[in-house]
Parts: sequence; structure tokens; C-alpha cells
Amino acid sequence: MIAFAGNSILNRIALNDTSIDAASFTTIRLVSGALILLLIVQFRSPPVGFKPPGKRSDTGNWLSAIALLVYAAGFSFAYIHLSAAIGALVLFGAVQATMISYGLWRGERLKTWQTRGLLLALAGLVGLFLPGISKPPLLASLLMLLAGVAWGVYSLRGKGAGDATRVTAGNFLRAVPIALMLNVFMYPYFSIDSAGFWYAVTSGALASGLGYAVWYTVLPTLRSTTAATVQLSVPIIAAIGGVVFLSEALTPRLVLAAMAILGGIAMVILNTRACSD
Repeated sequence: MIAFAGNSILNRIALNDTSIDAASFTTIRLVSGALILLLIVQFRSPPVGFKPPGKRSDTGNWLSAIALLVYAAGFSFAYIHLSAAIGALVLFGAVQATMISYGLWRGERLKTWQTRGLLLALAGLVGLFLPGISKPPLLASLLMLLAGVAWGVYSLRGKGAGDATRVTAGNFLRAVPIALMLNVFMYPYFSIDSAGFWYAVTSGALASGLGYAVWYTVLPTLRSTTAATVQLSVPIIAAIGGVVFLSEALTPRLVLAAMAILGGIAMVILNTRACSD
């Protein structure tokens, strides 16, 4: 979770304190993530029951790669104007909303307290964007919402898709040429310096590549509800990191919205666990 929050901090620092542009940050992040994941796949021992390499389900796919690119690009462009805390809150709120909505579409039903939790989370999200002095920029917020939906879709598509690390490496690799096309399109805004480059490499190789590898290693040992609940800590960690490393302020609007969104989602997830128990 610290690695996931680290992506928000690194991205925000790079776009705020260096001259790197968002498209270049996205591409370098994906290239670095792909390289570190390919090294992990190359040098580790295959897990018990692992399918032979070369099968489509074990090497990623283009739809997941597109979702990954939409997430990474939306994430970077949104952080031009969003604080680390608000960005992480909107992102993971959208991720959980996407996955919960998918479950409802698949026929799952919410209990009374789960419905109340969902309404509370929606109220917190609406409250975050009501007119006011500390309202986050709308376009940047919409980009982060899009990134959250894309990551939710990516996560849903990755369930049960063979070896998770190998699949993630394949998806990162496929996303690279699409990211390069984005760089060509955004060429008039191209800008890069050494500090921004290394922030992007750190975000891709450590916070994304190694972070995802660690997460997917422990994920099979966690219940799905536990895994979802743990992820709710990411915006809080990002908020603390924003205060420490970026001197960002914790506004009353953000604190109340965070309590409503994270509390509401926790009500949905924890009541799902109670019902399954």
C-alpha cells in the first residue's frame, strides 16, 4: 500500500517540481515497470501449477493494456493540478465504485447497511466537488475518475488470468507502444529533465513494478474483502506523504470527504464479509 501511495507522491513531485511533462512521465513509468517485471519473471522459479509460457492468458492482452495505459495517463495528467491526497482519494474511490458496480451488474445484491454505505460514499464524492474555495479542479478530477475506472476494469480483467506477475509484465509491455503514440500526439508539450526522468523510473520500477509484484504475491493469501479493505489505506498514506513531502494542507473539505467515501466503502466491503461469514 505504501508503494501504491508512493506513485501518487512521486508523480505529484515530478510534475510539480521538475520540467517533465505528463506524457513522458507516463511512458517512462510504463517502460520501467515493464523492464523490472520482465526481470522478475525471467529470474524467479515458476510457481507450482504454473501454465507454460506462451499461452494468451499468461502473457497479458491488448484490452487490459489499453486499460492500464488509460489509468497511467489519466493519473499523470490529473496530477498536474490535483494534490496527492485528493488524487488518491478520487482514484481509489472510483476503483472501488467500479468494482462494486460490476458486482451489482453481475447480479449481486446489497444489504441495507451496504446500501447506506454506498450512498454515504457517493455523498462524500459529491461533497468533494461542490462549489467552494477548496474545490478541486473539475477537469483534473474527471481525468482521475477515468483513471480509477480504468484501474478497476484492469483489476477485474486480471482476476484468474494465469500467473499475475507474468500477466502484468505482458500488459505493461503492450502498453508501451500505445504510450509512445501518446507522446507523439503530445510532442508540442514535450519536456524532460534528469530529476523528472528518475522520478518516473522510480515510480515505474519500484512503486509500480516491484509494488505490484509484492501485492500479487500476497494477494492469493488474502480474502477478497480483506484485500479491498486494505486498499482503503492508500489515500490516507498519500495524504500523509503529501503533507510531509509536498507541504500540502489537509482541508476540512478533504477530511470530511475522505471520512465519508472511505467509511462508506468500508461499510459495503465489511458487510459483504459479514454476510459471507
